[in-house]
Amino acid sequence: MSSLEEIRNRFKNDHFATDATGVVIDCAEPGRAVCSLTLEERHMNENKVPMGGAIFTLADIACAVAANGYSEKVTVSQQASITFLTSAKGGQLIAEAFCLREGHTTALYEVKVHDELGTYVAHATMNGYIIR
Repeated sequence: MSSLEEIRNRFKNDHFATDATGVVIDCAEPGRAVCSLTLEERHMNENKVPMGGAIFTLADIACAVAANGYSEKVTVSQQASITFLTSAKGGQLIAEAFCLREGHTTALYEVKVHDELGTYVAHATMNGYIIR
């Protein structure tokens, strides 16, 4: 079984999420992952709240880690839906992704995004296609 450092190393080449955005993988286990993002000015939109793209990127990488972190299979995004519920009140976003169902060729993941104050910011469902 992979360690958290091995999983972080595996996903370091996901440059947009890790380098450009600054997402950190905090926890990974089979079918589940927690990732976080410390909010900075670069993540904010004109209204001084986190940009939807930053929130989606956090949810997307959390799903990718949950789907691929401990698997020999490679799962890629097939479809994603995100609902933005409210603006973050705190300075950090946390996304928890977990597998609802995995079949032979498809999988369904749920991702909940909240801030460190407990504000439920966004809810996503993501379908994955298992390519091997």
